[in-house]
Amino acid sequence: MATLKELSKRDELFSGGHRLCSGCGIPPIVRLVLRAANGPVVATTATGCLEVGTTIYPYTAWRIPWIHSAFENAAATISGIETAYRAFKKRGKIPQDKKIKFIAFGGDGGTYDIGLQALSGALERGHNFLYLCYDNGAYMNTGIQRSGATPFGAATTTSPAGDIIPGKRETRKDLTRIVVAHNISYVAQASPHNWADLSKKAEKALQADGPSFLNVISPCPLGWYSKPEESIEAAKVAVDTCYWVLYEVESGVLKINYKPKEKKPISEWLKMQARFKHLLKPENKESLDKLQKSIDAEWERLLGLDGKFV
Repeated sequence: MATLKELSKRDELFSGGHRLCSGCGIPPIVRLVLRAANGPVVATTATGCLEVGTTIYPYTAWRIPWIHSAFENAAATISGIETAYRAFKKRGKIPQDKKIKFIAFGGDGGTYDIGLQALSGALERGHNFLYLCYDNGAYMNTGIQRSGATPFGAATTTSPAGDIIPGKRETRKDLTRIVVAHNISYVAQASPHNWADLSKKAEKALQADGPSFLNVISPCPLGWYSKPEESIEAAKVAVDTCYWVLYEVESGVLKINYKPKEKKPISEWLKMQARFKHLLKPENKESLDKLQKSIDAEWERLLGLDGKFV
């Protein structure tokens, strides 16, 4: 794995001056992953915050070949590009020793929900690419609507906390587990607060034989109603509460990469975000307990699988 000093000397492939919000988790994630690639990269991005914030005509923050097609088909787009690359190499139009890496970026809306069919198809076909989901837990770009990734109890514009419902009533989708079920060579969850873990996982994912997948928690001050200066700390607390577990599944074996010495209660993460303020009221203790129980159960499930084939 590259050291921080080595990473700092690599070319900056994602420029500043973009329109992403202050405190957004996306820029540090993308910058680090592109540095970890350490070579020619082609990327595509699903419609979402990353796409609209970095490509406002006539400007672009991308210093690599990049394409945007539609909300639902980033995985299909990158699989087509990767197929063309293999065809060109076969025909001698690209030298055999020239290696290009392919990355598709998508938010949780464009990955958990709208783009799931394209992602599943590309994984099943075995294209050689990395799909990275930056998970901020809602459709932040279009008005903070709930998504399949939105945590239970979170207030969004389509699941508002009030007298009728206490925020989102459904449990969030476990997309990482769904991807693992495709039996690809590398799947992992990561967080921008732990640069070493994220960088190492990006390197592994880009070196994998066939498709790979990274699910990275991405703080969103706008949709989380949190302080921009606390974004990285919020990501860390999400990991320390085991809401967002850092683990990887490599060649079918699950490994937990970080086990908190003292697992924090989920309330420590919720109180950093106003979208959960209603859950901290006495009248909503039942909902808070339900969320805590689901997190505890998932943590125990993963602990039971640590070091085993899944």
